[in-house]
Amino acid sequence: MKNPLRTAASLASAPKDLPFGAWESPITSKSITAGSVSIGNLNVVENQIFWTEGRPQEGGRNVLCKYAPEAEDKNDRNAIDVVSEASNIRTLVHEYGGGALCFGKTCDEVVFSEYTGQNLCTIKNGKEESITQGDGRFRFADGVLSNDAQTFYCVREDHDKPAPKDVVNEIVSVNMKNGSMIVLATGEDFYAAPRLSPDEKKLAYVTWNHPNMPWDATELRVVDLEKDDSSQTADHTLIAGADGDTSILQPLWHPQSGDLFYISDHSGYYNIYRAGTEESVLPMNVDFGGAAPGWVLGQQGFSFIPDGRLVAQYQKDGKSVLAIATVTDDGPVQDVVEYGMDDGLPMKFGSVQGSPSNDDLYFVGGSPSTPTSVFKWNLDKKGPAEVLACSSSLSFSEDVISIPKQVEFPTTLGTAFGYYYPPKNNAFQCTSEKSPPLLVKAHGGPTACTGTAFNAGIQFWTSRGFAVLDVDYGGSTGYGRDYRRRLRKSWGIVDIDDVCAGAKYLVEKELADGDRLCIDGGSAGGYTTLGALAFRDVFKAGCSLYGIGDLKALAGDTHKFESRYLDGLVGPYPEDEAIYEERSPIESVDTLACPILLLQGAEDKVVPPNQAKMMHDALLKKGIPTCLKIYEGEQHGFRQAKNIEDALDSELAFYGRVFGIGVHNAIDIDIDNM
Repeated sequence: MKNPLRTAASLASAPKDLPFGAWESPITSKSITAGSVSIGNLNVVENQIFWTEGRPQEGGRNVLCKYAPEAEDKNDRNAIDVVSEASNIRTLVHEYGGGALCFGKTCDEVVFSEYTGQNLCTIKNGKEESITQGDGRFRFADGVLSNDAQTFYCVREDHDKPAPKDVVNEIVSVNMKNGSMIVLATGEDFYAAPRLSPDEKKLAYVTWNHPNMPWDATELRVVDLEKDDSSQTADHTLIAGADGDTSILQPLWHPQSGDLFYISDHSGYYNIYRAGTEESVLPMNVDFGGAAPGWVLGQQGFSFIPDGRLVAQYQKDGKSVLAIATVTDDGPVQDVVEYGMDDGLPMKFGSVQGSPSNDDLYFVGGSPSTPTSVFKWNLDKKGPAEVLACSSSLSFSEDVISIPKQVEFPTTLGTAFGYYYPPKNNAFQCTSEKSPPLLVKAHGGPTACTGTAFNAGIQFWTSRGFAVLDVDYGGSTGYGRDYRRRLRKSWGIVDIDDVCAGAKYLVEKELADGDRLCIDGGSAGGYTTLGALAFRDVFKAGCSLYGIGDLKALAGDTHKFESRYLDGLVGPYPEDEAIYEERSPIESVDTLACPILLLQGAEDKVVPPNQAKMMHDALLKKGIPTCLKIYEGEQHGFRQAKNIEDALDSELAFYGRVFGIGVHNAIDIDIDNM
């Protein structure tokens, strides 16, 4: 005789049978923003741990926090705020910012860029004080303090004349007492990473000119602060980059020897070099320097811990690897030891910081099932890394977390890469459909990459029964220089070929339904999305987030940093105007035949709102189902909780309507022409 209790329990735990996409999920848009922050700018100073938090629930402002697990007023991440409620630490240099915060030798020595007026500020006796006084003309980033904390060396961007061609970038020193400034390096289009030598006699920096981007070709130069009278860059000592075809980034002085190190792609990969030597100190066929070197300021993919050893990380098969080595007086590093997940490290990590004890390392990392966190790991004891602070106060069962698998698939130029996330929600199954709908994601940049750290925005889909393919199309970083340069003069061809090839590959493997393929992407990924919909017949719907529809309009209406980016991706404008027209989705509306959702920030200076409006108007005239949402107060990327939530919910509801999926708790969405 059957046990009725066991039978009832079995029925209660049996997964509910519903179509893919109609599954109910605990990962809602509100849950993603309600308990989540972004964590960055990790600093370990005098054994105190600091980081910044980007808080969607507070209008997206960035707050400096200090790890204080014993404090009564600590937040969910065991930290206290170091700045006032009105403070927002963010710089707009290059519009993308980065490097908005800098510590000196002590916890009391901190400089940051305040978003509202773009002034430099410091904290004295627990109170914030402005170092510079201005109305936004000057923007500051990527700085370093002198040993006595009296001088701040940084990148300054002058918007006295706001037209992109008239914006002036320079390296300056700022007097911390009165805010007066001295120009130290000028004459080139862009500057980054001013770094002061240990004896404070020299300042290294990176510079480059249009039409290059920092991953194309840069120079590393050094100015002698005692001897050089000229601020002209051409008069400063050229260390690396003389060939005009090498990317040099992230200079850093060794704290004991005073030698200058940097990363360069001279070998075909971003490897680490010592000034004055031809060969890498750690030659490997991997890219050091982080996920997307050059996009934001303040990046540092390698460092030196207090005892002088080199600490660097790279990616292999979607996982981070930590390399630690002894630095010699000359030649390669020695005693190289690598650590990874088997040693207790998380799947993905970066921003490694050492402590004065030498044994403890701190870093920011995560995994597909672990939100971005601040970790502590002891180099001597090993063992599982300790989570000090987690970016999300919410936790989801592993029953609804999809673990990605790296896939390689054939494409026009050989092989491309991506991460496949299958549908995952143990409370549901689907027996009525052979394969799930697939959402292909095209990352921004385009010279950037995706990753495998926890992404609630992906789990949002997979826990509802969608499959997701996150594509590192040709042109992405992390696979060496040749792969990164696949997009040269080929944007709008190679990237589109690859996202389409990835989708078709999964259909062939019966991992996706060929009749329910959709694609989304932000910024450059939005362009790839629109291009795939306009120039190929693979996808049935798509969502462009602040994406580019008109390349000609972008060439004449964007900020300085990217104003010549298209020269390398497409060709010089207006000389190659015909190519711009040929590759602009808005010029190919006649070939569009599937529904498109357009999401846009009203204050976007990188991809102005007129791009989305023009695309929407064209779709309306063609009679294609479409919807345009413009979010007030948002720029390039959404930071406010209400808008992040609405963007996710709108895209889900949009696909639900298009594919006839009974989406659970779908919001109402007005779709024109439908």
